[in-house]
Formats: sequence, structure tokens, C-alpha cells
Amino acid sequence: MMESAVDTGRTHLLAGRWSEARAVFEAALSESQAAEVLHGLAEAHWWTGDMPESIALYQRAYNQYREEGSPYGAAWSAITLCITYKNCLGNDAAADGWLSRAESAVATVDATPVQGWILGLRGYLLTDHDLDGAEALIRQALEHALRIGDRDLELVTRADLGVVLTKQGHTQDGMRLIDESMAGLSAGENSRLETVVFVCCIMLTACEMVADIERAHHWSYVTDQFLATYGCPLLFAECRALYGGTLVWAGRWAEAERELRSAIKLTAGTYPPIHAMALAGLAELKLRQGLYEEAESLLAAGDDYLATAFPMASVKLARGEPLVAVALLERVLRGHDEDSIEALRAREVLVAAHLQASDLDAARAALAALLSSFEAKPWVEASARCSLAAGRVARAEGRTEAALGHFEKAADCFARLELPLEGARARLEIALTAVGTTPDLAALEAQAALETFERLGAAADADRTAGLLRKLGVPSRPGPRNIGLLTARETEVLRLLSLGLSNPEIAERLVISRKTAAHHVSNLLSKLGARNRAEAVAYAARLTAFG
Repeated sequence: MMESAVDTGRTHLLAGRWSEARAVFEAALSESQAAEVLHGLAEAHWWTGDMPESIALYQRAYNQYREEGSPYGAAWSAITLCITYKNCLGNDAAADGWLSRAESAVATVDATPVQGWILGLRGYLLTDHDLDGAEALIRQALEHALRIGDRDLELVTRADLGVVLTKQGHTQDGMRLIDESMAGLSAGENSRLETVVFVCCIMLTACEMVADIERAHHWSYVTDQFLATYGCPLLFAECRALYGGTLVWAGRWAEAERELRSAIKLTAGTYPPIHAMALAGLAELKLRQGLYEEAESLLAAGDDYLATAFPMASVKLARGEPLVAVALLERVLRGHDEDSIEALRAREVLVAAHLQASDLDAARAALAALLSSFEAKPWVEASARCSLAAGRVARAEGRTEAALGHFEKAADCFARLELPLEGARARLEIALTAVGTTPDLAALEAQAALETFERLGAAADADRTAGLLRKLGVPSRPGPRNIGLLTARETEVLRLLSLGLSNPEIAERLVISRKTAAHHVSNLLSKLGARNRAEAVAYAARLTAFG
């Protein structure tokens, strides 16, 4: 009977039915304290994000496996505890301790089944302070994976090796390895669902490290498909914060808020640096929505003054306090490497802050520092931000044609990166620059920018742009108020609905399950207040008219 319950619970776990698995293992636990039952229940809690309960159950499973004389079971419990303490709680000491317990558990038996994972984790724990040591161990783990045919271990260690190489300065080689692992995921080479979590998190971390927003967007469909199929979030706190940030950049704000709030909840009182990162990410989202009071409230809750300095500077700039913004941005620059992505973004905003303070000389100096550090960087975002800052200085100097050229280059770069808000803001800069010389061009660019701002729900930007259009004598017709509530995927589903497609046809067109398609249709009907598909189609027609 107990074996049957464990088998049923494992079947649910393998299929991603976390709640069903939890119910089965809870019922089994009332009859037996067997290690397999404890381990299965711990895994179910892990997948639903209940880390404290999961840790307690894995610890009990580890002890019970030892009592039952099962070294491999004890080792796997210890390995999972290592990963959880490191990535969910930021507790390096506990992670190292549990990895040592895994090593000890199999010290007197053939360690082949878990040896590669232990080697890989040993290397992973070194990546913050000993890259050469980390590389050697991770390469051993990868060789072990290839030798025994463990594809999950291969995908994870190949991606980990990519991060190490990237940190060593071999960016092209490192990102190629990460791309290879992501390709393996997309082909379904993994047999363990957690491999998707591990490799996607590694990819997001690496993309953030080298400011490769474009690559993160290109691979986001793997994460999106996983979430659509299993409804399970990225479990590691830092990865959830990074994924939320990626969604913010992509204009998928409803999804971004969900992920960032989950990261905030997960790290409250347990992981201060990532908690501050998640708070800052959500504050950035609120800034983009024009909700400055909410942004300030979120930033006030953060303990890490460095993590919150940049979004707070943006708040102060929006409120017309450029000197405070300058001080905060200089704090960011003191706290990060001069060629980091944080420094790039801070220097670009610093130029704007000096210009708002009417200090053209300081703006020129800030621009020179920005160009010196980033003009030669092979980052599309670096090119975009350098162009944006150069355009603002050129406009302040009265060099209209030069300013327009810079802003157009910035708009092109942001479009390539698929950053809708940044692209629309660059187009607004073109409009502001052309208003005195080419009002027709100004109106055209402002109208395009306004459409994007309204679609995203960027209220402050939309109001500013609408005001410019009124000055130009162009009526700015407000779009439907709730457009910003729809995710990018729901907007696409709405478009397909307007073409008369059924749920199965939508599922086929978007390469998603019918259940997921039905879920998207239900969500957008609810958000639009539409009683049926016909009303949603009518909404789409009105949206087209507003465009």
C-alpha cells in the first residue's frame, strides 16, 4: 500500500501536479514516516515555494534515509538542501555544510550516481571567489555527466561552465555554452523538471551580468512555456527577481509584478540583498507606471541603500529634484565597477539629471565619462544609452540635427532589444527635439510614442506626450483605459480572437496547449469586463480605431 502511494505521488511530481502530489504524500505520512514519503512531501513543498516546510522535511528525510541504510537517498536529500540554502536563502555556510554531508553519505559506497552533482555543486559554490577552482570542478562534473549519460547534469554543468567562462572574460565562449544548454531544454532533453529551473536561472544571471537583454528575451519562451504548462514559478529568489526585471523591460508588467512580489515574499527576513533587489525591481515598475508614491514606499522598505539608490534617483528626477538625483547616482557609481551595467544606466540618467539642474558643463563631463567607459562595449544597450545621453546634450547645445541623429539611433537600438518603453521614450525625445523645426515629424513621433505608453499603462509618459500633442494642435485620442492591464500574450490572443479563431486554433497558432489558450481567453475577458468573445472582439475593433 505504501509503495503504491509513493508511486502515485512520484507520478504526480513528474507531471508537475504539485498539489495532488502533496495530498498523496501527506496521506501516506499519516501511516508511515518512511524516508521516501518524507522526501516526496519535501519535494512537493519545494515546488510550491514553501521553503521552510520543505527544508524541515528534507532534513527529516536525510536522517530517515540514514536510519534505513540508504546512502544515495541521504545524499540526494543533502544535495537538495545545499541548493535550497544557497539559492533560496543565500546561506553559503549551510549550503557548504549540506554538500559535505552529501559527500560523507556516499564516502564508503560507489558514488557514481551522485558524484557528478557533488563535483558540480562544489564548483558552483566557488564561483564567487575562485573561478579557476570552480572551472576545474565543473569541467570534471561535465565529463562525468557525459560519461554516464546524465543529460540533466550535462545541461546544468554546461550552463554553469558558461557562467564561469563569462566571469573570466571569455564572454562569447561562455554564452555559447549557455545557449547550448537552453537549446537542450527547448528540445526536451531533460528528464527532471528542476533542470528547467536551474538552467533558466543560470541564463538569466549571465544575461544580467553582461547586459544581454536581447538574449534573455530570445530564450524567455522556454521559461514562459514551463510556467504555462506547470504553473510553477522560478523558485530561486534571485532568479525570480531577475525574471521579473526581464518582464519589466519587455513591457509585460502584470506578469512582472507577480514575479517580483513573489520574490519579495520569498526573501522577506531571509535574504536581504535579493529582497532589496526585488523591492527595487518592483519600484522600477511602479516608476514606469507613473506611481511615484508606491515606488517610494517600496524603496523605503529596502535595507540595502545601494540597491535602492538608482530607482530612488529616478523618483527624484521625476519629481524635479535633480541635485538629490545626482547625489544618489554618484552613490551608485561608487558602489559598482565603472564598466558594469549598473554604471551604464546610472551615467545615462546622470546626464539627464545635470541637464535638469541647468548644469551643461556637468552634463558634458558625465557624457564624456559615459562614452569613455561604454562607447566601445559590444552591448546594444550601451549604444542605445550613449546615443540617448549624447542626444540630450546636443539638444541642450542647440545642435538639433545632431540630436535627432542620436535619438534615432537610440530608438533603433531599443527596438532591436524589444524594449517598448525605452523605444517610445526615445521617439518622444525625437518629437521634443523636432517640435521647433519640423512640427509634422514631432507630431508623428509623439503619436507613435503615445500609442505605446497607453498600451503599456505608462500614465506619466502618456500624459506628458498628450500635452505635447495638444501644443502641436493635434488631438490625442485616449485609448481604452484598461489596455495596460493585458499581458503581451493576452494582447496577442485578443488579436487572434478578432480574426475569428477558436481556442484550439489559437493554441495551434501560438504553440501552446488548448487549456492554456482557454486560460488566456478567460483572463482577458475578465480584465476587459467582456461577457463573451463577441464583446472582446468589439473591444479589439475599438482598439484598432484608436491606433
